[in-house]
Amino acid sequence: MLILVTSPSRELHPLNIDMEDNRIKQTKGCDLRSRLQRRSSHAPNTERLSTEEMILWSQSLERLLTSKYGMATFQAFLKSEFSDENIEFWLICEDYKKIKSSFRLSSRAKKIYKTYIEAEAPKEACCTHKHSIILHKNMYIFDHINIDHKTRDLIGQNVKTPSTVCFDEAQRIVYSLMEKDSYPRFLRSNIYRTLLDSASDYTKM
Repeated sequence: MLILVTSPSRELHPLNIDMEDNRIKQTKGCDLRSRLQRRSSHAPNTERLSTEEMILWSQSLERLLTSKYGMATFQAFLKSEFSDENIEFWLICEDYKKIKSSFRLSSRAKKIYKTYIEAEAPKEACCTHKHSIILHKNMYIFDHINIDHKTRDLIGQNVKTPSTVCFDEAQRIVYSLMEKDSYPRFLRSNIYRTLLDSASDYTKM
């Protein structure tokens, strides 16, 4: 006869869970810094990641996004929170504005609109979606990028005769949301704090 021996179930105390979460976040921060340092070690000395550069990231969102490694770190943070849609949209708009060909401009504008702006788009939830949260009249937080009805309608008109500025208003709104919400959370995150601490320890060696 087979006898199955089972070990007693292990109860996780809430404190232990919190400690484990912090350990995982700290490990992610260290791993991220190692990847960034490996990447910067192959770059010219003027482009290498430094403590001074990481401190500059805290001055403004613009400073953070203009740094190659700052952008990579911010994206990694947002992905860890499953909230990278806004930065993804902002970057796509930045690339869109560099397009010179009118044919490519029209094609890309339609693709961006269908993906991020149009109601029921893959990266945008319609206003009646069960996960929508009303902030104030005509403004919603969606599952993905956050824009109001007026802006969406305006972009819908703009993409019919697209120009390099037809997504500017949506991009401005998304940037403002990141500046007020995602960016402050990034500065308080374990990822950023661990990067700073480990860089400080490295310079003391």
